[in-house]
Amino acid sequence: QVQLVESGGGLVQAGVSLRLSCAVSGRTFSSYAMGWHRQAPGKEREFVAAISRSSGNTYYADSVKGRFTISRDNAKNTVYLQMHSLKPEDTAVYYCGASSIYTGPMLTQPGAYNFWGQGTQVTVSS
Repeated sequence: QVQLVESGGGLVQAGVSLRLSCAVSGRTFSSYAMGWHRQAPGKEREFVAAISRSSGNTYYADSVKGRFTISRDNAKNTVYLQMHSLKPEDTAVYYCGASSIYTGPMLTQPGAYNFWGQGTQVTVSS
């Protein structure tokens, strides 16, 4: 059983930085591609960023490109989302996902992930 636990969310002002973490337990972490998605109230879950198993490839939504950076530490079984220049429209619950099947651009689709964390709230005030 794979478990994902997100942390690092909070209430911040616009313009500041925040780093989310997702700790993964269970099967070998390095066998999973990882991704971050978010869901704002009344909206569908949307892709934010993804990283391949070996960190060789990363993918970003246009809305966060240049502001957010995804990384992973396979020795710590953890994936990170470093967020800079936060905006009120970044307010959402952020979910960490693990994919044991897909790689490449498919990781931009929420359906590519077979395991999810419980989410962490990020609220950005103006």
